[in-house]
Amino acid sequence: MEPQATSSGFLWAAAALLPGGWASDVRIEWRDGRIARVEADAQARGGEERVGVLLPGMPNLHSHAFQRGMAGLTEYRGPAADNFWSWRSLMYRFVGRMTPEDLEAVTTWAFVEMLEAGFTRVGEFHYVHHDPTGRPYADPAELTARVIAAAERTGIALTLLPVFYAQGGFGGAPANEGQKRFLHDVPRFARLLEASRRLVGKLPDALLGIAPHSLRAVTPGQLTELLPLAASGPVHMHAAEQTGEVEQCLAWSGARPVQWLLDHAPVDARWCLVHSTHLDDSEVARLARSGAVAGLCPITEANLGDGIFPATKFLAAGGRFGIGTDSNVSISVGDELRQLEYSQRLRDRARNVVEGAVPSTGRTLFDGALRGGSQALGIEAAQAGIVDGAPADFLSLNEKSPLLAERSGDALLDSFVFAGLRDAVDGVWRAGKKQVTGGRHHLREGTERAWRLTLARLLRE
Repeated sequence: MEPQATSSGFLWAAAALLPGGWASDVRIEWRDGRIARVEADAQARGGEERVGVLLPGMPNLHSHAFQRGMAGLTEYRGPAADNFWSWRSLMYRFVGRMTPEDLEAVTTWAFVEMLEAGFTRVGEFHYVHHDPTGRPYADPAELTARVIAAAERTGIALTLLPVFYAQGGFGGAPANEGQKRFLHDVPRFARLLEASRRLVGKLPDALLGIAPHSLRAVTPGQLTELLPLAASGPVHMHAAEQTGEVEQCLAWSGARPVQWLLDHAPVDARWCLVHSTHLDDSEVARLARSGAVAGLCPITEANLGDGIFPATKFLAAGGRFGIGTDSNVSISVGDELRQLEYSQRLRDRARNVVEGAVPSTGRTLFDGALRGGSQALGIEAAQAGIVDGAPADFLSLNEKSPLLAERSGDALLDSFVFAGLRDAVDGVWRAGKKQVTGGRHHLREGTERAWRLTLARLLRE
């Protein structure tokens, strides 16, 4: 089924979550992919599509889409204790075999799954740049173009975050063999960024930022050179994901990773520090004051055994957060939010730990991730949600799901997050196009076929 045209359209919802809260009988009009009018207490008109429950589309602030091809393949013990670093070695071997066609096929499938889950914009932290030998392609933006093609084909909004990666460890340690596809110097990266800017400019609603990978992979001097290249776009950076990283940073600089960045870099509301798992109390307070977003990836962080982000302290200090699918071992809005809350419960041995302006934990998590994720991906605060001028990006919940029976208002969000709904999302609109109907993307069949052929080659040969 092909998506609906974008020039103009209408949708009526019996209930919709607006920036001010829940509203009834909501009629939404859009033109050229953006919301032109939102009217509550409105009568449905003949010929308009009608849904029961409408939510804003959720931003996915941190994704390595190619890693979807590895999902479930690293869940076995090796000869030594398994952790992030052993997982990383397996990832290097997997990515070392991917052709441009492979990367596009896997990325396209991951983007289809994201839309089916209710993610309508993705921050693609894109760091595979060269061929398997480490040589640049004839077109240095070959793999960047593949990511953009996947976004264009599936319809997901894209904030492209080309990654700068130059070292193998703190203090300019040499890169290892597995990192050879990622590496740049600053002049070559500047050329890649310029090519990316031209490509992104051809894709409606697409935005461009930069991603200095981490203090492990970028020296202080390189970071200083890179930041002006971001112009006004977002700046994303991994920070303090593992205790080993914190220990190595202390040995190198005498400071913890987030502490070092807050001391030496202009961290502000344009920044997203991805993970930020291991913060001391001073870092929690300072990161919250900076206005930067903590980019949380709860499922990946749990899968890798990274640790638990101090969400309760951070939110109490006024911090902002968003969610990302990172390694894409699982792609689900509800599961990410639930894992975030459950990690806090397990640590504190308490229930409904994450607090906000409303008593509903599901609503608090959803609202926070929507605001913070939008900010991190370059969307103005005034355009986060179902509001005039914002992209016409929303999802409808499946009214036929037994687990939504007799729910209304915030109870719908609590059930969406905590009841383990596998058929929760029914429809998804992106820029006014209905990309998902009955829980299935209109390109699912063809992209799944390409995915299966790609995985057969990558994993069998």
